[in-house]
Amino acid sequence: MKAIQFRTPRLYYDTFHPTINFQIPSSSLSLPKPMISRCSIVQSHHPNFTISYLIDSCGLSPDTAALTSQKLHLPSAERPDSVLTLLREHGFTDTQISNLIRKRPLLLLANPDILLPKFQFFLSIGISNTNLARTLTADPTLLTRSLEKQIIPSYNFLKSVLISDEKVAASLKRTSWVFLEDHKKNLVPNLNLLKEMDVPESCVTLLLTHFPEALMQKKENFAKLSKEIKEMGFNPKKTTFVLAIHVLSGEGNKSIYNRCYEVYKRWGWSDDDILTAFKKHPHCMILSEDKIMKTMDYLVNKMGWPSGMIVRCPVVLFFSLEKRIKPRCSVAKVLLMKGLIKRKLSLSTLLLPDEDSFLEKYVIKYELQVPQLWSVYQKKLDFMSVI
Repeated sequence: MKAIQFRTPRLYYDTFHPTINFQIPSSSLSLPKPMISRCSIVQSHHPNFTISYLIDSCGLSPDTAALTSQKLHLPSAERPDSVLTLLREHGFTDTQISNLIRKRPLLLLANPDILLPKFQFFLSIGISNTNLARTLTADPTLLTRSLEKQIIPSYNFLKSVLISDEKVAASLKRTSWVFLEDHKKNLVPNLNLLKEMDVPESCVTLLLTHFPEALMQKKENFAKLSKEIKEMGFNPKKTTFVLAIHVLSGEGNKSIYNRCYEVYKRWGWSDDDILTAFKKHPHCMILSEDKIMKTMDYLVNKMGWPSGMIVRCPVVLFFSLEKRIKPRCSVAKVLLMKGLIKRKLSLSTLLLPDEDSFLEKYVIKYELQVPQLWSVYQKKLDFMSVI
């Protein structure tokens, strides 16, 4: 079969990128014989055939099937059986199939020979069946778009910026709309703006790979937000600049930001304290209220650290309370009570080192004086029973 060739779209910088040649062997277009659905035995002209098929083969509830049948008529089980077989062959679970058909029932009438190359293309760039099924279930729109006119040109553009297929796949996992929208409308102008602000390519790549939705907002909003973040004191040359863009992009994130702001206020942080923590670790402003409250309660009320210490080291708010913070703090309490370490112990000294470094410095070093430290660290023994 002759290779299909697509040219890379014009980029926001003048660099030549080779075209993508995506070739599908003709033999691969032959789908396996579809499994016979329970509805296949029902006469296709029966007025309830579509509803029965949606219930028995797609897992829809009777009410949902009845509503769906108003915009979908299945003349027979042959085509939908082939579509369902294709989905199952590519790792879709029954629950995912049910959700997919509920959102896009007309996919049951799609030509499997047109759908198959789309699956093969995404697999060819390193997206696993599991991740692809999850992405398409969340938003099946991608399956309705042309491989030649939309999907491959979008891939060419993203690959030209992100360089690796792995990063393109990560961007798609975050939002399928990075493959669906016209890049020239907002994405390219926003990328150009970051370039004008001297944001390093590594930071641009980080934003497009992990938070592409931030770059896909309207160019006017993106320009205004970028200016505001710079005026807050963020350095465009540092990673925290693009992370702050992500934090303040979209109404959902802004709502979480405001909620976090109020939570930190309740712990005695001033406006300057909150800005300091935000500039050190922007994502501390989109944590859940429950996570902030539990961690602050333990560090401030149980361990006795002033909340201002967390302002200077907000990354500790991301650590697991049960797996990291409590075990390490319990060991520190034992060592403090026995006078083996100094009382002015900083959060960064105790919580930031990796596990091997922590164990070497605080457990192995003192295991002869306090043999129970291992049990305290592994939460097999309460620190109060050792003191």
